[in-house]
Amino acid sequence: MGALLGASALLLRFIAAQFPEYTEKIYSRAVFPIIRQSIDMSVSKLPFPSVYLFVAAVFALTVAFFFSITKKEGLIRKSKHLTRSLLNFVSFLIFLFLLMWGYNYQRIPVYQQISLEPGLLSPDELLEEMKWTHDALSRIRMELTSDTLAIEETIPYPRLEKKVRKEMQEILPQLGFDGRGYPRTKEFYPAGFMRRMGILGIYFPFTGESYIDPTLHDLEKPFTVAHEMAHSFGITNEGEANFISWVVGVKSAEALLQYSAQLQLFRYQLNELYRRDPITYKQTVSEMHSGIKNDIISILLKSRKTPPLFENVSRKSNDLFLKTQGVKAGVKSYAQLPALAHAWRKRKADLAFLR
Repeated sequence: MGALLGASALLLRFIAAQFPEYTEKIYSRAVFPIIRQSIDMSVSKLPFPSVYLFVAAVFALTVAFFFSITKKEGLIRKSKHLTRSLLNFVSFLIFLFLLMWGYNYQRIPVYQQISLEPGLLSPDELLEEMKWTHDALSRIRMELTSDTLAIEETIPYPRLEKKVRKEMQEILPQLGFDGRGYPRTKEFYPAGFMRRMGILGIYFPFTGESYIDPTLHDLEKPFTVAHEMAHSFGITNEGEANFISWVVGVKSAEALLQYSAQLQLFRYQLNELYRRDPITYKQTVSEMHSGIKNDIISILLKSRKTPPLFENVSRKSNDLFLKTQGVKAGVKSYAQLPALAHAWRKRKADLAFLR
């Protein structure tokens, strides 16, 4: 039965990829919101990550499975039972993944839905964007603190999660996307476990929840929570989830969310500048606002306290997963934020000019 469900789900995925407009209309905007709200009214109400229950269930099934193998007589019968059971189990997971969330990979890309035309930034455009972002950061930071010492702590996580979710629910409909639901992004303990695995945050379709590592810097958490909640609302592409997270941050009335979003964008821009022009990068860093520089250093120092053990394995497996889902850029899609942010600001300027 599991194999049949998995094969049917994969066939439907192939069809969905051929007709993204119907996938958008039928699954992403009709079926998935029902799934989203059903999860939010049930397992998401648990005070702990429901993935713990999922792991416990898989462990119990594994123990029961191997116990059942011992009752089979003969190597051939045991091998057939093992093969059939594994095939059914993996196929059922594929079916569940696609049903619960995965078909969103075949929807119309976000940038197309909001009429953006992102492209590779020229050197002058990148520097212009960085100046705009730096000026915005300097202005917003004055609302958070009057000194230049690194901002180490902000607000308790439960309050932060509620603030981000409220902003997502209000801003997503303004962008033309479904904001129904009450998705949770919970901290995953033991602290540092995800980070050791090379993961800062993750959306887990089988439970419909997302999780972040508690060791994240307080200035990283708002953007990361918004990124994972974007996944919770059906935005699958990593670059587009980054973009939605950034837009939610800059449109927010909360200075903390604005600062976290612009700071993450600025770090992507710095990485792009370093890759293209190391000399200009050094000059830019030397001229940076002291408070912004101290915040970035603080984030880097905290990340070094919990270095990943399997960073390459995690990156390669994530890259492979994204590419199998139709994201051609793989993990490089994360770095699309500067181009998308530039296209967004340019479109806003053009619209203002037309008015």
